[in-house]
Amino acid sequence: MLELLSGLSPQVAVTLILSLGFVLAFEFINGFHDTANAIATVIYTHSMKPRLAVFASGVFNFLGVLSGGLAVAYAIVHLLPVDLLVSVNTTRGLAMVFALLTAAIMWNLGTWYFGLPASSSHTLIGAILGVGVANSLINHTSLAQGINWGKAIDVGLALLCSPLVGFVLAGIIVLIMRRLYPTHSVHKTPAIRQQVEGKKHPPFWTRFLLVVSAMSVSFAHGSNDGQKGVGLIMLVLIGIVPANYVLNLESNPYQLERTRDAAVHLQQFYNKHETELQAMMAQPVAGKQFGRYECNPRDTLATADKLIGSLNSTNDYHRMSAEQRWDARTQILCLDDVAKLAGKVKGLGDADKRHLQSLRSDLTATTEYAPTWVIMSVAMALGIGTMIGWRRVVKTVGEGIGKKDMTYAQGMSAQMTAGISIGLASFLGMPVSTTQVLSSAVAGSMVADRAGLQLSTIRAILLAWVFTLPVAMLLAGGLYYLATLLIH
Repeated sequence: MLELLSGLSPQVAVTLILSLGFVLAFEFINGFHDTANAIATVIYTHSMKPRLAVFASGVFNFLGVLSGGLAVAYAIVHLLPVDLLVSVNTTRGLAMVFALLTAAIMWNLGTWYFGLPASSSHTLIGAILGVGVANSLINHTSLAQGINWGKAIDVGLALLCSPLVGFVLAGIIVLIMRRLYPTHSVHKTPAIRQQVEGKKHPPFWTRFLLVVSAMSVSFAHGSNDGQKGVGLIMLVLIGIVPANYVLNLESNPYQLERTRDAAVHLQQFYNKHETELQAMMAQPVAGKQFGRYECNPRDTLATADKLIGSLNSTNDYHRMSAEQRWDARTQILCLDDVAKLAGKVKGLGDADKRHLQSLRSDLTATTEYAPTWVIMSVAMALGIGTMIGWRRVVKTVGEGIGKKDMTYAQGMSAQMTAGISIGLASFLGMPVSTTQVLSSAVAGSMVADRAGLQLSTIRAILLAWVFTLPVAMLLAGGLYYLATLLIH
């Protein structure tokens, strides 16, 4: 990690450290902001003591980051085209980073202070969109160049659908439990069980499932939200020190060969389906600007030739100059876009679609990566943050959503739903909100059990969800605009 600062001017080195510090601060705040989503029910039902629950949640968040992969991380990276950060001077790129992180931290702290389970993911995505829009307006360029709208739509759909899935699935689980075990103590609240049976803790198997589901939510939270921190750090590194991080310099010759072979096979696929692809590219969606480069699908064969030529001449990225590395990364991104576009060709068989997906994976094998120190840093920040500041939101989730106290069955159904949904989203590379999924699952379990909802709390949570995206966009865009005025 220390070599990160070698060769940098003191000013760039200090600002790089500050940028990385801001990312880790965001993850730290994300940890204690979202802790309640994983442990609210397990604490509220007396299944675990608060300190033990918080500590265990922190450990499982840490493990989740380490084993979560990078699919969500690069969904965040590709939301705002990384090339945008290096198409301007270093100071402008740093202003972008500080603006989006400051906006995300401010909103997270504000909603945490008022005990509102708002979404850190929603906040971060809004901030990224805000600086992208602001940069386009400042430079008088098309908004299509400032934001990867295709990826933004995918992320938006994931954020929109996941709470609905949580609400419905948790409700179904409660109804099934009501049907199978209509009189079981699992449907009692902690207060009623204490009053009627004189027992503080839930039944053994109920308690076991509550604890397991709580830790699964913590693990899933780490694997999903932790990846967002990894993606942010890679965004910072690629934007500020691109020579060392636009490509994985530790890639072995086999990985470079995979990338080269993928480019060759994509050429062959292009030639095979040239008529259909040319018809698709005749539509006005084709071109995409990557910094000083134009990524045009019509130039696919020439772009592939350039990449193949550069990879034929070396089997080690260290031997490339900084400019050659950037050229290679841009060519890979352009070809990956073409492979994605080719998947939409009408009449394409399942085998061809799988082949294209495999080509995309091989193409990006040396660009979608993260050093071990990045993953460990984010894991530690999220894990430590998880152990702090949980009380405010626990009360909202445990007591504020339903009109009646939460039963053991409702707690289990909400946590099981959240763990499954978030884990599946991480596997599919979709950045979803732990907060939204679990809060919606709690509400769904309450509705299914006819417990009713506290409309004042629901209204506050909904308002936080509705305003998170536009407020984060305005904050980040405004901060970035002010920073550019100061720069000039």
